[in-house]
Amino acid sequence: MKFFENLRTKKIIFFQVFLTLYIGINLIGGERGLISYFKKNSFENKLSYISTKLKTELQIVEHKNKLLSGSPNLDYLDTLYRSKIKFGKQDEVLIKLN
Repeated sequence: MKFFENLRTKKIIFFQVFLTLYIGINLIGGERGLISYFKKNSFENKLSYISTKLKTELQIVEHKNKLLSGSPNLDYLDTLYRSKIKFGKQDEVLIKLN
């Protein structure tokens, strides 16, 4: 009798230790654990940075498109011609400052 009671108490202790270790390991290193949380958080921060960067680039392109559509801004067109095509008038001298 003493043997079975001793075995029962050891089973309970073993089960409690096993359950505690299982929960602890999954809390830290599981798919939904602490390490995974920090990885996903850094990935989310990178994506939000890329998103804001793309939004600002989109706003710049939309602004340029608005300058060219409808009634085009002649000053902007002149700037584009001079910078992209290296176009100038006959009596002008073009100097590249880059």
